[in-house]
Amino acid sequence: MFPVILEEAKRVIRIEAEALAALAESLNGEFERAVELIFAAQGRVVVTGMGKSGIICQKIAATMASTGTPAFFLHPAEGIHGDLGMIMRGDVVIAVSHSGETDEVLRILPIIKRLGAQLVSMSGNRNSTLAKAGDVFLDIAIKEEACPLGLAPTASTTATLAMGDALAVALLLKRGFRAEDFALFHPGGSLGKKLLLKVEDLMHKGNAIPLVTTDTLMRKALFEITSKGLGIVGVSDENGCLVGVITDGDLRRALEKGVDIINMEAGLLMVRNPKRIVSSELAAKALQRMELYSITSLFVFENDCGEKPVGIIHLHDLLKAGLA
Repeated sequence: MFPVILEEAKRVIRIEAEALAALAESLNGEFERAVELIFAAQGRVVVTGMGKSGIICQKIAATMASTGTPAFFLHPAEGIHGDLGMIMRGDVVIAVSHSGETDEVLRILPIIKRLGAQLVSMSGNRNSTLAKAGDVFLDIAIKEEACPLGLAPTASTTATLAMGDALAVALLLKRGFRAEDFALFHPGGSLGKKLLLKVEDLMHKGNAIPLVTTDTLMRKALFEITSKGLGIVGVSDENGCLVGVITDGDLRRALEKGVDIINMEAGLLMVRNPKRIVSSELAAKALQRMELYSITSLFVFENDCGEKPVGIIHLHDLLKAGLA
Protein backbone atom coordinates (compact mmCIF):
# COMPACT_ATOMS: atom_id res chain seq x y z
CA MET A 1 0.00 0.00 0.00
CA PHE A 2 2.68 2.51 0.98
CA PRO A 3 4.78 2.10 -2.23
CA VAL A 4 1.63 2.94 -4.24
CA ILE A 5 1.05 6.06 -2.16
CA LEU A 6 4.65 7.17 -2.58
CA GLU A 7 4.57 6.60 -6.32
CA GLU A 8 1.38 8.61 -6.61
CA ALA A 9 2.92 11.43 -4.56
CA LYS A 10 5.97 11.45 -6.81
CA ARG A 11 3.74 11.53 -9.90
CA VAL A 12 1.91 14.59 -8.56
CA ILE A 13 5.16 16.42 -7.85
CA ARG A 14 6.59 15.51 -11.27
CA ILE A 15 3.50 16.81 -13.08
CA GLU A 16 3.59 20.07 -11.16
CA ALA A 17 7.34 20.44 -11.70
CA GLU A 18 6.84 19.90 -15.45
CA ALA A 19 4.08 22.52 -15.43
CA LEU A 20 6.42 25.05 -13.83
CA ALA A 21 9.23 24.25 -16.27
CA ALA A 22 6.85 24.77 -19.20
CA LEU A 23 5.58 28.00 -17.68
CA ALA A 24 9.13 29.35 -17.40
CA GLU A 25 9.77 28.58 -21.07
CA SER A 26 6.52 30.25 -22.14
CA LEU A 27 7.26 33.65 -20.60
CA ASN A 28 7.50 36.37 -23.24
CA GLY A 29 7.08 40.07 -23.81
CA GLU A 30 3.58 39.99 -22.32
CA PHE A 31 5.12 39.29 -18.92
CA GLU A 32 7.41 42.30 -19.33
CA ARG A 33 4.41 44.42 -20.33
CA ALA A 34 2.55 43.30 -17.22
CA VAL A 35 5.48 44.29 -15.01
CA GLU A 36 5.78 47.69 -16.71
CA LEU A 37 2.02 48.26 -16.41
CA ILE A 38 1.99 47.49 -12.69
CA PHE A 39 5.19 49.43 -12.03
CA ALA A 40 3.83 52.55 -13.73
CA ALA A 41 0.45 52.38 -11.98
CA GLN A 42 -0.52 55.39 -9.93
CA GLY A 43 -2.72 53.27 -7.67
CA ARG A 44 -2.60 49.81 -6.17
CA VAL A 45 -2.76 46.25 -7.42
CA VAL A 46 -6.10 44.51 -6.89
CA VAL A 47 -5.94 40.73 -7.23
CA THR A 48 -9.20 38.86 -7.75
CA GLY A 49 -10.30 35.28 -8.36
CA MET A 50 -12.80 32.67 -7.19
CA GLY A 51 -12.44 29.35 -5.40
CA LYS A 52 -8.95 27.83 -5.32
CA SER A 53 -7.73 30.57 -7.64
CA GLY A 54 -9.00 33.10 -5.09
CA ILE A 55 -6.89 31.49 -2.38
CA ILE A 56 -3.84 31.76 -4.61
CA CYS A 57 -4.77 35.38 -5.36
CA GLN A 58 -4.67 36.16 -1.65
CA LYS A 59 -1.12 34.86 -1.47
CA ILE A 60 -0.09 36.82 -4.58
CA ALA A 61 -1.48 40.04 -3.08
CA ALA A 62 0.25 39.36 0.24
CA THR A 63 3.61 38.69 -1.44
CA MET A 64 3.38 41.87 -3.50
CA ALA A 65 2.39 43.96 -0.49
CA SER A 66 5.37 42.70 1.50
CA THR A 67 7.83 43.38 -1.33
CA GLY A 68 7.01 47.00 -2.11
CA THR A 69 3.99 46.77 -4.41
CA PRO A 70 0.81 47.95 -2.64
CA ALA A 71 -1.74 45.21 -3.25
CA PHE A 72 -4.87 43.62 -1.79
CA PHE A 73 -7.29 40.80 -2.58
CA LEU A 74 -10.84 41.47 -3.76
CA HIS A 75 -13.37 38.64 -3.67
CA PRO A 76 -15.27 38.96 -6.98
CA ALA A 77 -18.56 37.74 -5.49
CA GLU A 78 -18.31 40.39 -2.79
CA GLY A 79 -17.27 42.86 -5.46
CA ILE A 80 -20.62 42.76 -7.22
CA HIS A 81 -22.29 43.46 -3.88
CA GLY A 82 -20.46 46.69 -3.10
CA ASP A 83 -16.78 45.92 -2.66
CA LEU A 84 -15.92 47.19 -6.15
CA GLY A 85 -15.78 50.55 -4.42
CA MET A 86 -12.30 49.49 -3.35
CA ILE A 87 -11.09 49.92 -6.94
CA MET A 88 -10.01 53.39 -8.04
CA ARG A 89 -8.80 55.01 -11.23
CA GLY A 90 -5.10 54.31 -11.54
CA ASP A 91 -5.32 50.82 -10.04
CA VAL A 92 -4.29 47.66 -11.86
CA VAL A 93 -6.52 44.61 -11.47
CA ILE A 94 -5.03 41.14 -11.84
CA ALA A 95 -7.98 38.85 -12.58
CA VAL A 96 -7.34 35.11 -12.35
CA SER A 97 -9.45 32.28 -13.76
CA HIS A 98 -7.92 29.14 -15.22
CA SER A 99 -10.86 28.58 -17.54
CA GLY A 100 -11.19 32.28 -18.24
CA GLU A 101 -14.95 31.94 -17.98
CA THR A 102 -15.63 32.13 -14.24
CA ASP A 103 -18.95 33.95 -14.00
CA GLU A 104 -18.20 36.02 -10.87
CA VAL A 105 -14.96 37.27 -12.41
CA LEU A 106 -16.52 38.09 -15.79
CA ARG A 107 -19.34 40.04 -14.17
CA ILE A 108 -16.95 42.58 -12.64
CA LEU A 109 -14.89 43.18 -15.81
CA PRO A 110 -17.14 45.93 -17.28
CA ILE A 111 -17.11 47.80 -13.98
CA ILE A 112 -13.33 47.56 -13.76
CA LYS A 113 -13.08 49.21 -17.16
CA ARG A 114 -15.67 51.83 -16.25
CA LEU A 115 -13.74 52.71 -13.09
CA GLY A 116 -10.65 53.44 -15.17
CA ALA A 117 -8.51 50.60 -13.86
CA GLN A 118 -6.29 48.54 -16.13
CA LEU A 119 -6.62 44.79 -16.36
CA VAL A 120 -4.03 42.01 -16.33
CA SER A 121 -5.79 38.78 -17.26
CA MET A 122 -4.30 35.53 -16.00
CA SER A 123 -5.85 32.41 -17.55
CA GLY A 124 -5.05 28.99 -18.96
CA ASN A 125 -7.17 29.68 -22.04
CA ARG A 126 -5.95 32.43 -24.35
CA ASN A 127 -9.22 32.35 -26.30
CA SER A 128 -11.35 32.90 -23.21
CA THR A 129 -13.48 35.94 -22.41
CA LEU A 130 -11.11 36.96 -19.60
CA ALA A 131 -8.01 36.63 -21.77
CA LYS A 132 -9.49 38.82 -24.51
CA ALA A 133 -10.67 41.47 -22.05
CA GLY A 134 -7.24 42.15 -20.54
CA ASP A 135 -4.89 45.00 -21.38
CA VAL A 136 -2.24 42.34 -20.87
CA PHE A 137 -2.69 38.56 -20.93
CA LEU A 138 -0.54 36.14 -18.93
CA ASP A 139 -0.87 32.53 -20.05
CA ILE A 140 -0.91 29.98 -17.20
CA ALA A 141 -1.94 27.01 -19.34
CA ILE A 142 -0.86 23.54 -18.20
CA LYS A 143 -0.66 20.19 -19.94
CA GLU A 144 -2.61 18.35 -17.24
CA GLU A 145 -3.76 18.56 -13.65
CA ALA A 146 -2.01 16.35 -11.12
CA CYS A 147 -5.41 15.21 -9.82
CA PRO A 148 -6.01 11.72 -11.33
CA LEU A 149 -9.63 12.72 -11.97
CA GLY A 150 -8.52 15.86 -13.75
CA LEU A 151 -10.89 17.88 -11.58
CA ALA A 152 -9.17 19.35 -8.50
CA PRO A 153 -6.99 22.38 -9.32
CA THR A 154 -3.44 21.22 -8.63
CA ALA A 155 -0.88 21.93 -11.34
CA SER A 156 -2.97 24.91 -12.45
CA THR A 157 -2.91 26.58 -9.02
CA THR A 158 0.81 25.85 -8.72
CA ALA A 159 1.41 27.57 -12.07
CA THR A 160 -0.74 30.53 -10.99
CA LEU A 161 1.17 30.92 -7.74
CA ALA A 162 4.50 30.77 -9.57
CA MET A 163 3.38 33.43 -12.05
CA GLY A 164 2.35 35.66 -9.16
CA ASP A 165 5.68 35.15 -7.43
CA ALA A 166 7.49 35.93 -10.69
CA LEU A 167 5.58 39.21 -10.98
CA ALA A 168 6.29 40.14 -7.35
CA VAL A 169 10.01 39.44 -7.61
CA ALA A 170 10.36 41.22 -10.95
CA LEU A 171 8.67 44.28 -9.43
CA LEU A 172 10.85 44.00 -6.32
CA LEU A 173 13.98 44.17 -8.48
CA LYS A 174 12.60 47.00 -10.62
CA ARG A 175 11.83 49.06 -7.52
CA GLY A 176 15.28 48.45 -6.03
CA PHE A 177 13.58 46.99 -2.96
CA ARG A 178 16.13 46.14 -0.22
CA ALA A 179 16.22 43.80 2.74
CA GLU A 180 15.87 46.84 5.01
CA ASP A 181 12.67 47.80 3.18
CA PHE A 182 11.32 44.27 3.61
CA ALA A 183 12.02 44.45 7.32
CA LEU A 184 9.91 47.60 7.67
CA PHE A 185 6.86 45.54 6.70
CA HIS A 186 7.80 42.72 9.11
CA PRO A 187 8.70 44.50 12.38
CA GLY A 188 7.16 41.83 14.60
CA GLY A 189 8.88 38.79 13.13
CA SER A 190 12.33 37.37 13.67
CA LEU A 191 13.34 38.59 10.22
CA GLY A 192 12.33 42.13 11.14
CA LYS A 193 14.37 41.95 14.31
CA LYS A 194 17.44 40.79 12.41
CA LEU A 195 17.12 43.60 9.90
CA LEU A 196 15.95 46.44 12.14
CA LEU A 197 17.52 46.01 15.58
CA LYS A 198 20.88 47.70 15.93
CA VAL A 199 23.62 47.20 18.49
CA GLU A 200 22.80 50.57 20.07
CA ASP A 201 19.24 49.35 20.71
CA LEU A 202 20.44 46.47 22.91
CA MET A 203 23.79 47.53 24.37
CA HIS A 204 24.49 48.36 28.00
CA LYS A 205 25.76 51.89 28.39
CA GLY A 206 26.81 54.45 30.96
CA ASN A 207 27.44 53.04 34.42
CA ALA A 208 26.36 49.59 33.21
CA ILE A 209 29.58 49.22 31.22
CA PRO A 210 32.11 47.13 33.24
CA LEU A 211 35.34 49.16 33.16
CA VAL A 212 38.51 49.48 35.21
CA THR A 213 41.88 51.09 34.55
CA THR A 214 45.16 49.31 33.93
CA ASP A 215 46.40 50.07 37.48
CA THR A 216 43.22 48.84 39.20
CA LEU A 217 43.93 45.94 41.56
CA MET A 218 42.25 42.71 40.57
CA ARG A 219 40.25 42.48 43.79
CA LYS A 220 38.39 45.61 42.65
CA ALA A 221 38.24 44.36 39.07
CA LEU A 222 36.62 41.14 40.34
CA PHE A 223 33.94 43.22 42.05
CA GLU A 224 33.32 45.09 38.78
CA ILE A 225 32.92 41.82 36.86
CA THR A 226 30.52 40.45 39.47
CA SER A 227 28.44 43.58 39.97
CA LYS A 228 27.88 44.21 36.27
CA GLY A 229 26.95 40.57 35.66
CA LEU A 230 28.39 40.20 32.16
CA GLY A 231 31.35 37.95 32.92
CA ILE A 232 33.81 40.51 31.56
CA VAL A 233 35.49 43.80 32.40
CA GLY A 234 37.11 46.26 30.02
CA VAL A 235 40.50 47.73 30.87
CA SER A 236 41.19 51.33 29.86
CA ASP A 237 44.27 53.53 29.96
CA GLU A 238 44.56 56.89 31.70
CA ASN A 239 42.72 58.55 28.78
CA GLY A 240 39.74 56.21 28.97
CA CYS A 241 40.71 54.32 25.83
CA LEU A 242 40.01 50.58 25.87
CA VAL A 243 43.27 48.63 25.75
CA GLY A 244 42.19 45.18 26.90
CA VAL A 245 39.62 42.93 28.56
CA ILE A 246 39.51 40.35 31.34
CA THR A 247 36.89 37.61 31.22
CA ASP A 248 35.75 34.91 33.59
CA GLY A 249 37.71 32.50 31.45
CA ASP A 250 40.91 34.51 31.84
CA LEU A 251 40.49 34.45 35.62
CA ARG A 252 39.88 30.70 35.65
CA ARG A 253 42.93 29.98 33.52
CA ALA A 254 45.14 32.19 35.72
CA LEU A 255 43.92 30.45 38.89
CA GLU A 256 44.52 27.03 37.33
CA LYS A 257 48.14 28.08 36.80
CA GLY A 258 48.43 29.08 40.46
CA VAL A 259 48.74 32.81 39.77
CA ASP A 260 48.00 35.05 42.77
CA ILE A 261 45.68 37.47 41.01
CA ILE A 262 44.13 39.32 43.98
CA ASN A 263 46.81 41.98 44.31
CA MET A 264 47.79 42.00 40.64
CA GLU A 265 47.04 45.07 38.50
CA ALA A 266 44.42 44.56 35.82
CA GLY A 267 46.82 45.67 33.11
CA LEU A 268 49.04 42.66 33.79
CA LEU A 269 46.24 40.12 33.39
CA MET A 270 44.24 41.66 30.55
CA VAL A 271 44.06 40.36 26.99
CA ARG A 272 44.91 43.07 24.48
CA ASN A 273 43.09 43.96 21.24
CA PRO A 274 39.58 42.99 22.33
CA LYS A 275 36.93 42.32 19.69
CA ARG A 276 34.66 45.27 19.03
CA ILE A 277 31.68 46.52 17.05
CA VAL A 278 30.21 49.87 16.01
CA SER A 279 26.95 50.98 17.64
CA SER A 280 25.17 51.54 14.30
CA GLU A 281 25.77 47.95 13.13
CA LEU A 282 22.88 45.51 13.04
CA ALA A 283 22.54 43.43 16.19
CA ALA A 284 22.55 40.36 13.96
CA LYS A 285 26.11 41.25 12.94
CA ALA A 286 27.14 41.29 16.60
CA LEU A 287 25.78 37.77 16.96
CA GLN A 288 27.66 36.70 13.84
CA ARG A 289 30.91 38.12 15.21
CA MET A 290 30.44 36.44 18.58
CA GLU A 291 29.89 33.10 16.88
CA LEU A 292 32.93 33.63 14.66
CA TYR A 293 35.27 34.27 17.60
CA SER A 294 33.48 32.05 20.15
CA ILE A 295 32.97 34.93 22.58
CA THR A 296 29.95 36.23 24.51
CA SER A 297 30.55 40.01 24.63
CA LEU A 298 31.61 42.87 22.38
CA PHE A 299 32.58 46.37 23.45
CA VAL A 300 30.78 48.99 21.38
CA PHE A 301 32.21 52.14 19.82
CA GLU A 302 30.70 55.09 17.96
CA ASN A 303 32.79 54.38 14.86
CA ASP A 304 35.59 52.17 13.56
CA CYS A 305 38.23 54.61 14.81
CA GLY A 306 36.69 55.06 18.24
CA GLU A 307 38.90 54.33 21.25
CA LYS A 308 36.53 55.02 24.14
CA PRO A 309 33.70 52.46 24.46
CA VAL A 310 30.12 53.75 24.46
CA GLY A 311 28.61 50.42 25.43
CA ILE A 312 28.85 46.66 25.61
CA ILE A 313 26.58 44.00 24.15
CA HIS A 314 26.28 40.47 25.52
CA LEU A 315 25.07 37.26 23.92
CA HIS A 316 22.21 37.12 26.41
CA ASP A 317 20.95 40.49 25.13
CA LEU A 318 20.73 39.02 21.62
CA LEU A 319 19.01 35.88 22.87
CA LYS A 320 16.41 37.89 24.78
CA ALA A 321 15.72 39.92 21.64
CA GLY A 322 15.01 36.72 19.73
CA LEU A 323 17.96 37.00 17.36
CA ALA A 324 19.33 33.54 18.04
